[in-house]
Amino acid sequence: MLITGGSGFLGSALVDLARTQGWNVVATYHSRRPQTQGVRWEALDLRDRAATRALVERYEPDVVIHTAYRQEGPHMAAITADGAGAVAQGAYVAQARLIHLSSDVVFDGERDGRYSEADTPQPVTAYGAAKAAAERLVVAAHPAALIVRTSLIYGGPDRPGRHERFVLDVIDGRAEAIFFNDELRCPIEVSDLASALLELAALDYKGILHVAGPDVVSRYEFACMVARAFGRDPARVRGGPSPAAPRRPRNCALDSRLAQSMLATRIRGVRDVLG
Repeated sequence: MLITGGSGFLGSALVDLARTQGWNVVATYHSRRPQTQGVRWEALDLRDRAATRALVERYEPDVVIHTAYRQEGPHMAAITADGAGAVAQGAYVAQARLIHLSSDVVFDGERDGRYSEADTPQPVTAYGAAKAAAERLVVAAHPAALIVRTSLIYGGPDRPGRHERFVLDVIDGRAEAIFFNDELRCPIEVSDLASALLELAALDYKGILHVAGPDVVSRYEFACMVARAFGRDPARVRGGPSPAAPRRPRNCALDSRLAQSMLATRIRGVRDVLG
């Protein structure tokens, strides 16, 4: 199994779980080589499309799970969109099962209810546009790929991710922010997502699949739950509406019933995990 972005939050969870399940794991990193033993680590710059394709083809993996991305900055499109296309090209040549991680922010967030796999992406942010472009490039290069759209990935008190750390930074005075009470997401715990992805690796389902948590919560509600889970006072969390500009997707709730019907993995709601 080849896991891109193996040094990241989701990638490292996938590396750990795949090893326990008996996979021979090759994982990539960008700048800092992780110290995890029993893994073949490869440095990879997704901006170098030829090197990206060559790496995938060289290992001839059975499965590729592409988690690497860049959320902002001048190289975001080259890494998040074009890099994903290069990974898909290499996976196609290697005849590998490809799972590509995408995002709920490919939608504009202006509808009522939840988005299904049949809804058309209409991104309103640069990152959302890069993720939507990545989906198109992946499908064009590897028609049998599985594109998994997910939401906010968190880890809880035992394995906090960047979303929890940011909430704590704000509460503890290291950063300043207002958490939006009109921006809705479906947070998913990182080990639940990793387990679901490894289960999907063994299936032949292709196309688009939504894999997110069952609970729809606002950014503000999520921040309050993080505060309580980490022993902070939720009264210190400031909430308010999202700004009119720059425009942000508000309701990005995903309908994950199709994934739930085919997975043995139980995707827990954030209220169950964080309380």
